[in-house]
Amino acid sequence: MRSQAVVFTAPGVVKFQEVSCPDPGPDDIVIDITHSWISNGTEGSFLRGERLAGDTAKAPGDPEPFPMIAGYQKVGWVREVGANVKDFAVGDFVFAVMSKVEGMFDNKYAGHVSPSVCDRQFVHRLPEGAHEEPEKYCGMVLTQVGYNCGTRPRIEAGEVAVVVGDGLVGQWTGQALHQRGAQVIMTGRHEDRLALFRTGGWGKALKGSALGVDEVRAITEQPIAVMVDTVGDVKLFDEYLPYLKHGGTIAAAGFYGLEGFIEIQRYRFREIAFDLVAGITRERIDATIRWVHEGKMDTTGLITHRFPVAQAADAWDLIESKREPVLGVVLQWKEGGAA
Repeated sequence: MRSQAVVFTAPGVVKFQEVSCPDPGPDDIVIDITHSWISNGTEGSFLRGERLAGDTAKAPGDPEPFPMIAGYQKVGWVREVGANVKDFAVGDFVFAVMSKVEGMFDNKYAGHVSPSVCDRQFVHRLPEGAHEEPEKYCGMVLTQVGYNCGTRPRIEAGEVAVVVGDGLVGQWTGQALHQRGAQVIMTGRHEDRLALFRTGGWGKALKGSALGVDEVRAITEQPIAVMVDTVGDVKLFDEYLPYLKHGGTIAAAGFYGLEGFIEIQRYRFREIAFDLVAGITRERIDATIRWVHEGKMDTTGLITHRFPVAQAADAWDLIESKREPVLGVVLQWKEGGAA
């Protein structure tokens, strides 16, 4: 089966090209994609050749992880269902995660490809009428990371939660913590992104140093119940430890490469909990879809750029060069995946 895909062919090289996918089996669903959402951080790490798969960092001596179809989130119309698939039908509008491809370094970790051959377990039902606002739901994997960061930590209404990083995961983490009644403080380096958080009414947003500790302590002396790292800097854990409440939580949502080591003993007698929150579960994606549908989390307000999928290389040039403010980037596909 032939499809079109956004392929990373070498470090920093992005192509929109034809690829091969396996013929669908009895447990598969074939989807014509309408929109896919770029995960700037994770996909950018793949594009630079820093990962082999998921959270597996490339170590010295490992093979170059190319070619690679990165990405992992999209929406579209079901065009075909396998014989064993009973809960989806042709014509359904759905959200999907990974797709099956051939001829790539990793033939399971593929997002920006259409038509997509997806195992039933990676397809999710969307609310009625979702096709009328497809962009709202095309980033649900990344959104559910923020949902996970915000819903798992131990926190009571009125307590302080600090989110380090003003990217997409940071934004959605802050939104989820706000829904739980936390006093949310976001720290970051991009005033345009921080302004989105403030104007959305999700909490305070401070521009400052990479760690943000001084800026946070300048506006509150209240113990920090939760600190969420979305930038992948283990130095944050020690820097914030003196200000965490006894029994507080550190949520680690960044990519730490080969450097993600901490001395656990110093956290032990403060009874600090660590939540490792970069994963994905079917139940959590469905819960995130419900929150987005109910208006508890905003997605479309974070979209800053839209590109026809054939111009994916231009999208990545913008993301990597940062020549203008950029946050949420959506690729627009036509019916059947053709540009």
